Amino acid sequence: MKNRYACPHSPPFWCGLLFFLLLAGCAVSTAELERERHREAGLAIQSVYEAALPELSMSKQRHYAQRLYRITGEPRYREIAHAHGRRLVLQISDDIEGLADPSHAAARSRQIVEDYPQRTAKQRARKAMLAEWGEIPFARQLLFRLVQADYYGLLDTSAMDGHERALDYLAGVAWEQFLTDADVMGIYAAQVANQVHFLHQLGIADLREEVVAAFRRQYPDGSVAGLSEAEYHNKLYGMTHFVIASSRYYQRWVDPQDYAWILESFAEDIDRILASATEDIQAEVALSFLLAGREAHPAVGRIRDSLVAAVDPQAGIIPSTKGSTDVERGEHRNVLAIMTLRWPGRLYPGPDLSVMGL
Repeated sequence: MKNRYACPHSPPFWCGLLFFLLLAGCAVSTAELERERHREAGLAIQSVYEAALPELSMSKQRHYAQRLYRITGEPRYREIAHAHGRRLVLQISDDIEGLADPSHAAARSRQIVEDYPQRTAKQRARKAMLAEWGEIPFARQLLFRLVQADYYGLLDTSAMDGHERALDYLAGVAWEQFLTDADVMGIYAAQVANQVHFLHQLGIADLREEVVAAFRRQYPDGSVAGLSEAEYHNKLYGMTHFVIASSRYYQRWVDPQDYAWILESFAEDIDRILASATEDIQAEVALSFLLAGREAHPAVGRIRDSLVAAVDPQAGIIPSTKGSTDVERGEHRNVLAIMTLRWPGRLYPGPDLSVMGL
C-alpha cells in the first residue's frame, strides 16, 4: 500500500523537478537563439545600407541616419544630422523671411503641389487632395521643418532667431478642419497622426483627442472586413504613426495604456497583417509594440520571422512588392526592418546639435 505520508523529496519528485527545469532551460535557449537570429538578419541588411549610404540621396541619408542614431547612439550618424541641421536652418530662415509677404504661403503651396510626385496612385490622390486645401501644403512642410529643428535642439538657438513668426503663422492655420476631414483621413492617416503630434510638441495646438476621435469614426471597430486593401493599409499606417509620432520618432518610450486600443487591434488582426500588409507596415506594427515596451508580445516575433523570410538572398535586402531591390527606393522599408530586427532596447534622443554651431 502506498504511503501517503512519504517524503516529498523522494526520487519521483526530483525527477519531475529536473524535467521542469530542463524544459524551462530549453525554452530560454530557444528564445535566445531566435532573438540572435533576428538580430543577425537585421545587421546583415544594415551592412548593405552602410555600404550604400554615401550614394543615397540626402533625404534618404537623413531618414536612415536619424533612425539608426536613435536606437544606437552611434556618433558616426551625427555628421549626416549636422548636414541636415544646416539645411533646416537655411530653409526655415527663408520661410521666416518670406512670411513678411502675405502672398508667400499661397505661392509656396502652389509650388509644393505642382512639384508633388505622381509615380503612384496614392501620390496622385494626395496631390489632388492637397491642391484643395489652400495654404496647407506650405503649412505642413513648415511644421515638419520646425519639428525637425526642435528634435535637434535648434529652435532656441541664435540660428533660429525669429522662428516665433513661423509659430504664429502656424497657429492661425485651420488645422482641426484639415486633420479631422474624412477625405483627408481616408488617404493621409499617417501624416494626420504625425501632424497632430507635431502641433502639440511645438505648443501650437492640442488636437489629439479630436483627431483620434475622427480616426475612430473613419475606422470604427469591426469595420476591417469591409475595407479595401488601400483603406486597410491607410488605417494601419495611421495607427502606427499615432504611436511613432508620440515617441518623437524613436526618441522616447510611450505608455502602453495610452495606445492599448491600437496594440489590441494589431494583436487581434495579426494574421491579416502578416498575410496582406507590406513589410513597411509590418515593421511599423512591430515597432509600435517595441516603443510600448512590449518586445515579448507574440506579434513581434511573428513579424520578425516574416521580415527575415522576405529578404532577397542575392540582394541582401527586402525587395518591394514588385520585386525591386533598388537600394534608394527600398530605404524606408529596410531601415524599419533593421530597427525591428536588431532592436537594442534603448533610445537616444536627438542628436542635440545646439552646441555644434551651425
